[in-house]
Amino acid sequence: MKGIVLRLLQYRTLVVIMLLAWISAGVYAFLNLDIEAYPDPSPPLVEIITQNPSWSAEEMEQQVTVPLETTLNGMPHLEYVRSISIFGLSDVKLYFDFNSDYFRDRQEVLNRMQTVTLPMNLQPQLSPWSPIGEIYRYELTGPGYSLNELKSTQDWLVRRELKQVSGIIDITTFGGTTKQYQVEIDPRKLLQYSITLNQAVNAVSNSNANVGGNYLSLGAQNVNVRGIGLMRNVQDIGAVVVAEHNGVPLLLRDIAVVHEGFQPRLGQVGIDDRDDAVQGIVLLQREEQSLPALAWLREKIDLLNEHILPKGMRIKTLYDRTNLINVTTTTVRHVILTGLVLVTVLLLVMLGDVRLTFFTALTIPVSVLFAFGLMVLTGHSANLISIGAIDFGILVDSTIVVMESVHRQLSIRLEGESNEKVIVRGVAFASRPVLFATAIILVAFIPLFTMTGVPGKIFAPMSITYGFALTGALIYALLFAPVLASFEGMTRPGAETWLSAWFRRHYSRRLTWVLSHPKITMALGAIFLLVSAFTFQFVGGEFMPPLEEGNLWIRATLPPDISFESAVKLAGEIRGILGTFPEVIQTISQTGRPDDGTDPSTFNNIEVSVHLTPASGWPGGISKEQLIAQMQDKFNIYPGVSFNFSQNIQDNVEEAMSGVKGENSLKLYGDDFDLLTSKATEIEKLMNQVKGVEDTGVFKVNGQPSLLISIDRERAARYGLMAADLNAVVQAAIGGNAVTQIIEGDRRFDLIVRYQAPFRDNPEAIRNIILVTPDGGHIPLSAVADVALRSGSFMIYRENGKRYIPIKFSVRGRDLATTMTDLQSQLDQKIQLPQGYYYEWAGEFNSLKKEQRRLAIIIPLSLVIIAVLLFVQFHNWRDTLLVLGILPFCITGGIWSLLLWRTPFSISAAVGFTSLIGVATLGAVVFLAGVRRAQRESGMVPGLQEGSVDEMRPVLMACLAAMLGLVPAALSSGIGAQAQQPLARVVVGGMFTSINALLFLLPAICKLTDKQEH
Repeated sequence: MKGIVLRLLQYRTLVVIMLLAWISAGVYAFLNLDIEAYPDPSPPLVEIITQNPSWSAEEMEQQVTVPLETTLNGMPHLEYVRSISIFGLSDVKLYFDFNSDYFRDRQEVLNRMQTVTLPMNLQPQLSPWSPIGEIYRYELTGPGYSLNELKSTQDWLVRRELKQVSGIIDITTFGGTTKQYQVEIDPRKLLQYSITLNQAVNAVSNSNANVGGNYLSLGAQNVNVRGIGLMRNVQDIGAVVVAEHNGVPLLLRDIAVVHEGFQPRLGQVGIDDRDDAVQGIVLLQREEQSLPALAWLREKIDLLNEHILPKGMRIKTLYDRTNLINVTTTTVRHVILTGLVLVTVLLLVMLGDVRLTFFTALTIPVSVLFAFGLMVLTGHSANLISIGAIDFGILVDSTIVVMESVHRQLSIRLEGESNEKVIVRGVAFASRPVLFATAIILVAFIPLFTMTGVPGKIFAPMSITYGFALTGALIYALLFAPVLASFEGMTRPGAETWLSAWFRRHYSRRLTWVLSHPKITMALGAIFLLVSAFTFQFVGGEFMPPLEEGNLWIRATLPPDISFESAVKLAGEIRGILGTFPEVIQTISQTGRPDDGTDPSTFNNIEVSVHLTPASGWPGGISKEQLIAQMQDKFNIYPGVSFNFSQNIQDNVEEAMSGVKGENSLKLYGDDFDLLTSKATEIEKLMNQVKGVEDTGVFKVNGQPSLLISIDRERAARYGLMAADLNAVVQAAIGGNAVTQIIEGDRRFDLIVRYQAPFRDNPEAIRNIILVTPDGGHIPLSAVADVALRSGSFMIYRENGKRYIPIKFSVRGRDLATTMTDLQSQLDQKIQLPQGYYYEWAGEFNSLKKEQRRLAIIIPLSLVIIAVLLFVQFHNWRDTLLVLGILPFCITGGIWSLLLWRTPFSISAAVGFTSLIGVATLGAVVFLAGVRRAQRESGMVPGLQEGSVDEMRPVLMACLAAMLGLVPAALSSGIGAQAQQPLARVVVGGMFTSINALLFLLPAICKLTDKQEH
């Protein structure tokens, strides 16, 4: 190391140029770095949607869901197959291993889908949806335009234009009405003119086509021959000839009402006081960068608004992910700059040299820019957690130790000794402890580097960024900082600062007492350690603190048999109630599902997006939890309606991870829906008795009323009718068949034929539908079929081939781990399940348990590697065990910090303890190395006192820098700060005990072990 540093000092101008190039490259990388608000924690997920408006939930399960599951099972890296079957929709989600390639998985699904043949030629479609893919929402407005016109423009113009934007995979349309040409036949006219419904349908179908007659040569000119028979409007449809009656053509308008209508609605969007709106949801392609895509998207929207859309129509922004990214980056920037200022002030008051302070603090931007460069080269993105959770005090620790060593050697150099020689000696003293301490910090991060699943997705970017930054900080500390220290003005250190002298004076006095009473010191430390370990059980636990988004996502679950009109009315009332809160800016409700089926739900599901004002301006300074409680009180006027509170991105991620719309859920598996429902209701009642459990609800699987038309085959046979004949008439007369399409330019709209409403809108009218027998007779439907209302399946949940019922719940006002332990105990004592029935947890608690089991294996392994590195550093097991033995005392402050701040232990807090162990190890290695060096020079007893006092300043500065670097994050309450708080609070609290453990307890242990060895 000496030779390298000496050579760098000889070419220091070139070294400075290299440093400037390093900084410039880092700035360029930062400008090209992909920045997201939050990482995507979901695994590779492929969703398959199949729609058939005429089938019940049972038929969708039997005819579509099960065949698809059977075909798709057994694919490489496939972990879970989850499905939902509801009326008219089958939704199958395939969850692959986190390490698999999404696009390869998607192609494998497409290949297998080609081998599936579904009834009625149904075509499954791959959904473009992803958990954090919704980056932009807008409303298409246009005073004077009908919903049909707005929806048509959205589907056939806006959607096509926006899909051209790079990075955008699709646009989901929600709300509005889908234009449809409707032919509503009067069955009495069919009897009057002796024609059948099938004749009318065939007449319409055969009257809408163009044909080609090849071409003619007229002289020197070539002329194409075309027969024009396409229908263009309502008049053309009404003029279709159905039959001839007494020599007079019978036109379609003679037996039917022909008009422009809309398809039966599957969902509706309301915004504030408006009940019906057309909303577009922009979906980002997986693994694409959101900020560039959003910038290009806004350019395209401006172009549409100014030049392309019909006059009066405009696209109005409802939600833009850019705002969340800007707010979170502002929070991170504030935390970083505040921490940087605090660390710089600390260095200045402890070192007393402006240039030395500046060059030491320069470690932070240089190491971070180094990390940005490597992130761009390796294709990693930056987010709130990966950048905001870095302790910049830790980054500067290596430079502090090196520069303090150089500073000390310069202050005691011999007369005539060259600057270069003194600097090289100072670096040599510090380099080995710094190298090994940094390596130990990186080893301490092994639990982060090896995280899998959801924690890996969240914290792996942070660990990678941390590793890059620590590497950059080490390179700067050993290669560039000594060169900067050699410039004029840095080689003449002044006297010790007053603060440093004050610390040295008081520390020396207290150290004398500690070395005189080592056993008492150790006993006090042991008592404190035992009390801290006992206290940890009261901290509680959760998987991850919620990542604040500045909004609310409220889900109202209604009775399964609620009508579309009633659900829409209730959605309006909910928006009205929410609008009375001064904290609410805008409310957007979604009832049902979009036409493309990308959100598998029905009319009983209302989702409300609530945009909130900044929390700093809320009246009375209420918290978000208090605001939710106030809203819940207002919603208590709706008995039988279950409300769940979440956030926009959080809700999508939770639903994607568990397959259930809710924060946490219990999945009760079994085959008999009646028994499942009974047991699920019993479990829900028990949940409501457990403190901290809120928003409980059993997802209904039964209770969907169905009008069953059951064909009596024997009675039908007497009239010569087959089941297929009856089904065809029922489907055409009641539901309506899309017999053809009307083409308007590049737009296409279905044309359906069915009975007029009075002849199909109630059970009695359906019983009286006239059937034509093969011999020309006429009989009512009731003569060959029974028509009756029955209750059937509403929504069928499946996972890996087994049916289940979800019971959703949230945890508020109490930590997740304690609540779940209490709930599990209650279930074990009071719930008895029959053979073949069992339950599993899904959501945050399931993730927490998996991660705890993994950490129980990986943390001991990391400690073994740290022990080996320490042995290589000290060349003896005594000092190795001394460093390892002091670490538990160092981390006790993190426990007390969580307890006093009432912060549950989480994965974020675990990351904080990892950082804390790394910093404490660095301090212990530096401190013990300095003590052993002093003992070799001055003797065992004098060297212990002398070495401890000499190493006090670098250890104190390193710990205080690590603490001050995260104080802003520990205290911040802005959007995006929640994920950092547990980590920061652990480090801040742990640094207090680390200082005391390293500066007092470690010398006391050394005194005792040195005496025994001597």
